Amino acid sequence: MSSTRSHKLVLFFAISCLLLHEICTDASVCKESERKALLEFKHSLQATVFSGNDALFWISEECCLWRGVYCNSFTGYVEMLDFSYQPLVVAGTISPSLLKLHHLTSLNFSSNDFNGSLIPEFFGSLKKLKLLDLSNANFRGPIPSLLGNLSMLETLRLGGNGRVFNVGKLEWLSHLSRLKEVDLSFTNLSNANDWSQVISHLPLLQKLSLRHCDLPSISSSSLSIANSSTSLTYLDLSDNNLPSSAIYPWLFNVSSNLVSLNLSSNRLKGPIPEAFGNMMAIQELYLSDNLLILAENQVRGDSVLNEIEKLPDFMVLDLGYNLLNGSISKSIGQLSNLQVLRFAGNSFDGDVISEAHFSNFTYLQKLDLSYTSLTLKLNSRWTPPFQLTQIMLCSCKLGPHFPDWIRTQMGILTPDHYISYVEYLDISASGISDSLPYWFWGSFHGLKYINMSFNQISGTFPNNSIHISHLDPSSNNFSGPLTRFSLDYNMGTINLSKNKFTGSVSPICNFTGAVFLTLFDLSNNLFSGVVPDCFGSFPFLTALNLGDNSFSGSLPSSLRSLISLEMLSLRGNKFSGVLPSSLQNCAKLKFLALSDNELSGEIPMWIVQKLSSLVFLSLQGNQFRGRIPHQLCGLKYLQILDLSVNKISGTIPPCLNNFTSMAKKVSLDRRIEHHILDTGPRFLSPEGVRYIDEALLTWKGTKQSYPELGLLLAIDLSCNKLTGEIPEELSSLQELVVLNLSRNHFNGKILQKIGHIRQLEVLDLSRNKFSGNIPTSLSELTFLSNLNLSYNDLSGKIPASTQLQSFAPSSFSHNRGLCGPPISPNCSMVEPPPGKAAVGSEEDCDEFMKWFYTGMGLGFAVGFWGFCSVVFSKRSWRHSYYRYMDNAKDWVYVTFVLLKARLVRRIKGLSTR
Repeated sequence: MSSTRSHKLVLFFAISCLLLHEICTDASVCKESERKALLEFKHSLQATVFSGNDALFWISEECCLWRGVYCNSFTGYVEMLDFSYQPLVVAGTISPSLLKLHHLTSLNFSSNDFNGSLIPEFFGSLKKLKLLDLSNANFRGPIPSLLGNLSMLETLRLGGNGRVFNVGKLEWLSHLSRLKEVDLSFTNLSNANDWSQVISHLPLLQKLSLRHCDLPSISSSSLSIANSSTSLTYLDLSDNNLPSSAIYPWLFNVSSNLVSLNLSSNRLKGPIPEAFGNMMAIQELYLSDNLLILAENQVRGDSVLNEIEKLPDFMVLDLGYNLLNGSISKSIGQLSNLQVLRFAGNSFDGDVISEAHFSNFTYLQKLDLSYTSLTLKLNSRWTPPFQLTQIMLCSCKLGPHFPDWIRTQMGILTPDHYISYVEYLDISASGISDSLPYWFWGSFHGLKYINMSFNQISGTFPNNSIHISHLDPSSNNFSGPLTRFSLDYNMGTINLSKNKFTGSVSPICNFTGAVFLTLFDLSNNLFSGVVPDCFGSFPFLTALNLGDNSFSGSLPSSLRSLISLEMLSLRGNKFSGVLPSSLQNCAKLKFLALSDNELSGEIPMWIVQKLSSLVFLSLQGNQFRGRIPHQLCGLKYLQILDLSVNKISGTIPPCLNNFTSMAKKVSLDRRIEHHILDTGPRFLSPEGVRYIDEALLTWKGTKQSYPELGLLLAIDLSCNKLTGEIPEELSSLQELVVLNLSRNHFNGKILQKIGHIRQLEVLDLSRNKFSGNIPTSLSELTFLSNLNLSYNDLSGKIPASTQLQSFAPSSFSHNRGLCGPPISPNCSMVEPPPGKAAVGSEEDCDEFMKWFYTGMGLGFAVGFWGFCSVVFSKRSWRHSYYRYMDNAKDWVYVTFVLLKARLVRRIKGLSTR
């Protein structure tokens, strides 16, 4: 009996091994039906899907070895398709052949590009799916309600597509009772007025992200049937414009186990509710970008902050960009587990922060007090109890001395390696007027982001290479030669503008990791010499600014390598020669400033053919000659054209009305700015590095910086040798703000339809040979704040209008035949002024430029431009100021004329006696 039993056991084990061997053998072989289904899926994409070895191309027999395909190790069936962060480039649609994968439980297309394809409805038939991730994959269109059939689904991520929307209610979502995570961020849910009650009835839901979904307000009926959720731990409702009344009642009903809550960028108003202090599990609270205030008792810290201080695990407090004011209570230091503290963008003007506020912050890692005007009075010998990784103190009052306590955050050196702490440091505009400490560059080995701009810090850079991702010491007093930089594998930015650096810039050819540089600004320094021809090492450069130095020689031919370049400024140097054809390769250029150099030759036609995206073009102050090429009219996005102070001849091309941005009311960027890839932490730098182009424009005879380019549509052709009449087509530029044709040889009559340019604020036609009457349509320009028609051959009566009579007499002077206010009380008393109608000769322009540069002294700049920067930034102030000054001049003139007339009458009366 025992022997028989032993034989049976041996036989059982043998059969089991054979079966297991059969299963394992089958598992190692791709199922032919599934292999064909996957190949159909690949072919439907109509694109090169993968790159690399054969397995990546999906041409081997073993489909379970293909990238992104995961099979069950025992059965061999495909259970997961995960193409997230794969080199997948697709077009077309997703084939329904995926329905043949009957055991598929996970489908992940996150972070790919489906070219705005619709979300396939057949996904709703993949009944065994537990995970569906279509986030950040460029899908569009409505969310298929058939997704409600996925009864096994636990994770649904559709966020980050932007053009995905929900047709109506979210009722279909309530069928997915096993859901633990839902991400519908950046999806339009404006019609889903049942969202709150649906969410409240998902019993297992733990993580919910509805950021930027245009959520409708919660109705009272929804509140009455909403159940308290005990499972929800992560909730993100940021960027939805929800009012306090719509969110608080529902929120405090589902908040019992919340660990992370994000209500940033809504319309929360009034005092911070004390109910936040009842969330006993809360660790992260984000309330930034609202209209919250602290009641007086809260300012002293004995209300809501005290409630929060009782929460044992509280780690993140974000109250940035609200309406908080008053003072910050020292009791906030009781949050002993706090890791992130953000009060940025509030009005704590005059409040002082001392060591007592930070006394218990042992675990603090991120500190953001930017734009609060807080004064940090910290003892120079103070050693903080924390080690920060991010220090954000922009616009705080740290100076005048460089804060020594920052040195304590540099990290520690162990026998094996260096442990760095601070990665992100922003102490810009913080009132520091001191030399950079000797220890600075040698201390922060792990520092990736430094912004110390807009201070008065002096010093030099080290001789050895600086390892950095983002460096901005602009607007300081740094001096000495340019050092070498070493950039890591993140996109880097370097801004050294507005300092006193000297010498050659040849070290740029030895930058380590130059391929990752995206912004490079050396403007407004004392650099000189020839710019080295090594820009082939900077393929991702987006903005290059070498303006206002003393560079000379030809433009580097290697500029042709900057195929990603959007902004190029070389103004204010001594560059010579013709525009190199190599610039044709910079097809993405929007901003091209070459003013105030010694460039020559004709304006090349390829500017239009190759640089069709130009928004700003300035060739002012060079030696360009020849005619304005009619091809220039093809720059339909152009907002500013400045060809002034050259030797350009011929007539104005009549096709300038093709400048679409000037002819039609279109949506213009208020600023020409470039969003450089983010090199800082996402929490504290959500928008990355923004670089704003500033144009130098001649306004009322003086040059000044004008950053709000989208507000200014301008054509400046002054100080050239242009002839003929103003083409009638120019009157089609109805959105034009500035037109300067002064100091040329134009003749004929002033354009009769000039009043059609309704937005015109500045019109300068002085020092030409215009004749005839002033067009009556000129009086229709209600925004006109600066007018100069002087030194022409105009005649007749100045049209009567409040607008024209408000200008100073100098606006019409040296026109022999003009009469009437404001140059004379009436046309019967005209006494032709001495002098001649001036022509725009080359000598005249040279004399003008000599006078202009003579008046550019430092004291004049500081006093005058400081005032003008305020006046020019606001149109209403600008108009009021112009009218006030013009009216003041007119009052003086009219008073003088009246006094003169009375005196003449009195003398005549005496003589008759």
